[in-house]
Amino acid sequence: MRAAVVSAPGQVRMEEVAKPSPGPGQVRVKLEGCGVCASNLTPWEGPEWMNFPLEAGALGHEGWGVIDAVGDGVTDLAVGDRVAALSYKSYAEYDVAEAEACIKLPESLAGQPFPGEPLGCAMNIFKRADIQAGQTVAIVGIGFLGAILTRLATDAGARVIAISRRPFSLDLAKQYGAAEVIPMDDHYAIIEKVKALTDGQFCDRVIEAVGKQWPLDLSAELTRERGKLIIAGYHQDGPRQVNMWLWNWRGLDVINAHERDPKVYADGIREAVEAIASGRLDPAPLYTHTYRLDQLDEALNATRDRPDGFLKALVVPQ
Repeated sequence: MRAAVVSAPGQVRMEEVAKPSPGPGQVRVKLEGCGVCASNLTPWEGPEWMNFPLEAGALGHEGWGVIDAVGDGVTDLAVGDRVAALSYKSYAEYDVAEAEACIKLPESLAGQPFPGEPLGCAMNIFKRADIQAGQTVAIVGIGFLGAILTRLATDAGARVIAISRRPFSLDLAKQYGAAEVIPMDDHYAIIEKVKALTDGQFCDRVIEAVGKQWPLDLSAELTRERGKLIIAGYHQDGPRQVNMWLWNWRGLDVINAHERDPKVYADGIREAVEAIASGRLDPAPLYTHTYRLDQLDEALNATRDRPDGFLKALVVPQ
């Protein structure tokens, strides 16, 4: 099979490698595509602790496709089933996954891209946020995740204030139901704007979905007394400082809404399947750029640079 290999910081080469074989309890998936995650960007930059080249297909963990082989003991899945797979070398034509980490996709989703991991992540963050009708929710950072959370929170009956850097993202937030949008440009101006929109009370829930120090600081400032600050951003570029005085004074509940248990991820993916199949959620407009597998470097660079109109990249084998 063909697989992409990150051979050095900022460099990809294509290789012909043996197809992986499923072991007991595993399946092999002929991949239709794989989403590109922002968590790839630190390895792509090449930190000192990374060893290159990476394994064939490595970094790709948002794959979907059709099962073409099953290992011993697999009874709930069969060759021909179309699935979203939680696996880890999906920048390739095939990947192997644990059967319990594969979620069947219904016929109603045939032909539609389905990067299960980020969709499931959004559903799990929404559950952890405990958003209720009548609440005011600020979402700081409108990318793929922030846009989906905007839709979910709006559908739950919350009033969403979307805060983001790019005009394109703010327009998208409006399309996904945001009641108010604010450019993320001036720290104190944003605080005053949200204060005015909430009669000085600030927000019941604030979801930080950027993964940088300033948006984290801003998000805490926007959370009301006894409100919940939900950290959804992936903070991977170093330690963070927090304003513990503010956190203490307001009595904030701070939720790190990241999961590591594959079973929890799988539950989130199942919820995403139901939401999309029922028409409650339509992520299609969020898949803004598609690249061939041999263009993985371009996909990663676009994910880093975020050109105008970019939100989410998908990589397909052909």
